[in-house]
Order: sequence, then structure tokens, then C-alpha cells
Amino acid sequence: MTEKMTGGEAMARQLVEEGVQHIFGIPGVQLDYATAGLSKVTEDITFIACRHEQTATYAADGYARTSGKVGVGMVVPGPGVLNAGAGLVTSWSVYSKVLLLTGQLPTRGLGRELGMVHEIPDQSGILATLCRGSELVTDPDRVPGAIRQAMARLADGPGPVAVELPPDILSGRTAAELLRPQPAGTPDAGDADALDRAAEALRAASRPFIVAGGGVVAGEAHEELLALARRLGAPVTTTSNGRGAIDDRDPLALMTVAGREVQERADAILIVGSRGLSQSARKWPAPERCTVVHLTLEAKDFGPPRNPDVAVAADAAAGLTALLQRLEGPDRPCWADDLDAARAREAAALARLQPQWSYCEALRRAIPDDGVLVNELTQVGYVAMAGYPVHAPRSYLWPGFQGTLGYGYPTALGAKVGNPDRAVVSITGDGGFGYGLSELATAAHYGIGVVVVVFSDGAYGNVQRMQNAQFDGVHLGTELTNPDWVALGRSFGVHSERATDPTQLEAAVRRAVDADRPALIEVPMPACPDPWGLILGRA
Repeated sequence: MTEKMTGGEAMARQLVEEGVQHIFGIPGVQLDYATAGLSKVTEDITFIACRHEQTATYAADGYARTSGKVGVGMVVPGPGVLNAGAGLVTSWSVYSKVLLLTGQLPTRGLGRELGMVHEIPDQSGILATLCRGSELVTDPDRVPGAIRQAMARLADGPGPVAVELPPDILSGRTAAELLRPQPAGTPDAGDADALDRAAEALRAASRPFIVAGGGVVAGEAHEELLALARRLGAPVTTTSNGRGAIDDRDPLALMTVAGREVQERADAILIVGSRGLSQSARKWPAPERCTVVHLTLEAKDFGPPRNPDVAVAADAAAGLTALLQRLEGPDRPCWADDLDAARAREAAALARLQPQWSYCEALRRAIPDDGVLVNELTQVGYVAMAGYPVHAPRSYLWPGFQGTLGYGYPTALGAKVGNPDRAVVSITGDGGFGYGLSELATAAHYGIGVVVVVFSDGAYGNVQRMQNAQFDGVHLGTELTNPDWVALGRSFGVHSERATDPTQLEAAVRRAVDADRPALIEVPMPACPDPWGLILGRA
């Protein structure tokens, strides 16, 4: 007869079966039996206690996107779930495999509005809205199956999944057997007829062009992308979440500004692994009389305002492989012989954005090729979004269309935990860093060697500049009172220093990366020129 265990022990042991090695979270009364269960598997799973629930899901996202493994967060119900919501919607927007384990009310109180601790209206409905899948477990015997099903969903496609575990389910006894993970299914290569039409459109094109999105990175389709680009002789640019899908040093690779310029001459565009929208939520800006082939995982991403000529619902790697098989023959030379000239014009335009661009260059020199840059919504970060060269897959993170200010440092902690042998650098502004600066304690406590660079201008600088421009110099709510950042970092036991120019920043980042310890570098910043005309193609 199978030995009985608590639901919390069943949860922990099933997570071990699934290969989970780290969980980010905050313990609480509804999770007591969950943490008790995890305390019995500490040789297999490390629980990292955060200082805010948003970090549980942000860190899980950073862990997932940079390691390729499932990132796991655990929070109490109610306000814990709401606090974790920003990380959930971020992981949803960037194709990230995140599992949220959350407490719930005792089953006797579900849906009764009794005013129990951490009760909110319809937590299950909220999670169903924010996640690709969610299950409320109401029987201890179901705990292993719920974990197994959640992991199977994550293996089947990207996006967050949640499991709700009431305290009486976690404390209840069960003799349920643990479940062995099943091999992942064969990725969908797409409809054969649609692939035939896509291949024909690309074969007939004399000036093909490729746009690679986050689905290429999430789907590990880097080699397939490059093989198809060479077969077609097609230049490749990436979306913000697709950075790293191709090494920006590759002869066919173009970053944002140069890619936009060359794309205007294309007669066929393949959009792969992307929702296929511009940053203003309009259809991808293809030239007139240009055939658009759109290959991405979910068919809903073909709807208006998009109007592709050929739509292929497929996994990025499997779909690109299927196209390559249909495009037999030798690799073509690139049809554009002026890519270097376009890159030179891009570099000249970026160089006019000072001091942001010089700081971007310093960061690129200081961070190893496979080092991870977690880019935040800040003055240097906006320019890096367009011009920071990315050399390796899973080495650049951005919050996607959520634009979640403050996501950066908590996300970087997860990235470093998932990649202990790689450098991880978080760049942030003083406004964004304020959201998660308490996580300096987490970095110090667990020795998580993230280097955070705080570009400090005493303001929500981007908002202030926009307010000034639109309202004749009037701005509201944008000025910040900051601590002494270096003193603050040192008070947590984190190595901290100040850099006042790009040369100093490069040297400071190199020292911090080499030391592989938690570090904070403050960079005082002046008012910066507006980068958005260049980034969005308005100038």
C-alpha cells in the first residue's frame, strides 16, 4: 500500500519528479504545509524567499527565458496573487514558461465571501484571465496530477500556468502516486498546404526579408532561422523580444533602424515567432506590393489589423524546418549589397543620442558575449532596445508590450539563479529600481551575483520629457527623492560604487562581473535627448 503523505509533500515530491530545481516565493499561513513539504526536498529544490510577491513571478520569468527551463513562483492567495500579477502578464506577453503555485482559501470558504484572510472576489477567474491554464485543486489526491498537467501545458506552449492549492488540501492526507513526466509531443510544423504556399511565395521573391520574434527564441529555433535566411539570401531583423534570435554580428543580421531601412525594399517578408504587430499595435509595416508570410504558434495572431497573404500556425523551429525542406537548392547570395552602409547610417544616428549611446557601447564592451542584459525602461535602456548588439540566444530580456516598469532587477535575479555561470547585468533607472530595490536583500542573502546599474536622474525622466513637450513645460508627479544609492547598496552588504562616465562604467561592470557577487553601480544622468523618433521611425 502506498504510504500516505500530505498534499504539500505530494506537491513537493511531484515537483522533484518534474525536474524543478528552484522556486521563488514568499511563505505565508495558507502555504505552511507547502513549505513544510518543500523542507523535505531541499537537496533537490532550493526555495528562494523574495521580499515582494512581484519578484516571485518576475524572477520565475527571468529564470525561464534565459535557461529554457520552467520558472516557478509561489505566493499566498488574494493580495499575494494580485502582487504577482504584473510578473504573470509580463510572462504572458513574452512567451515565457512560468508556473505559479498559489494558496487559496480553505475549501469550506470558497465563493462564500466570509471575509477570510487574503480573500478576494473570484481569484480563480482572475488567474484564468491572466494565464494559459489554471486549476483549483479540491482533493489532496489530485495534487500530483494538477502539477503534472500544468507542466505538460508548459511543455506544449509558452505562457504562464497556475495551480491553486487551498490549505486544507495541502494539509490533507493522500496516497496518490507520483506521476512520471511524459516526453513532449512533436511540435506542430503547420498545415502542409499553407507551408506549400508560403514556400512558393518566398521562392518567387527576389528581395525576401525576415522578421524574427520572441517565438524564435522561446522555440530554440535559432539554427533553423539562420539556415532559412542563408537559403533565401534574406536579411534578418528582430523584434524587441526576438533579440538574440540571430547574432547581430552575422552578415545577414540587421538591428532595428537598419532593418527598417532595408525592409522598405523587400518584395516578400516572412514574420516568424511574432504577433506581427508594430509597437503601436498596427500591422507590420510592410511596403506596398509586398507579400507577407506570417508563421507563428497561435492562429489568433493572424487576425485584424494583420492581414497576411499566407498564414501558417506552427512552432517556429518545426515550421522553419518544413519551409527549408520545401526550398531545396543552394543558398542564395544576399540580394542587398549595401547592408554595411545601412548599418553605418544606423550607427551615426545612434551616436547622436548622447550620453545614452556611449553608455550602451560601454555596456556591450564590458558584458561577455553570452552575458545576459536585462533591459529596463530607462533612458539608456530605450536606446539599447534599438541598438545594443546581442550575440547569443537567451542573453537579452525586455518586458514586451506590457512595459512593466520596475521588472528589471527582480527578473535579473531569476536569470542569474538559472544561469550561475553567466554574467547577468540589469540596467535600470532610479524610478524603475525603486519598485524592487528591497530585493538587494535577496541578492545579498543568497549571494546572487547580479550587477545592477542604476542610471539616476532624479525623475521619471521619459514621462517628464513627454509632459514638458506636450504641455508647454508643465509636468506633474515626475520628480523623485532618492537615497544615496551607493550607501544604500552597502547597507545591504552589496558591493556598490559610482561611475560618472562611460569609461568608468565599463571598468566598474568588468570588475563586478569578474567578482561574480551582488553589485550596484550608480550612474548620475543629465536630461537626455528624446530617442523615440529614431526608435519608432519618426525621424
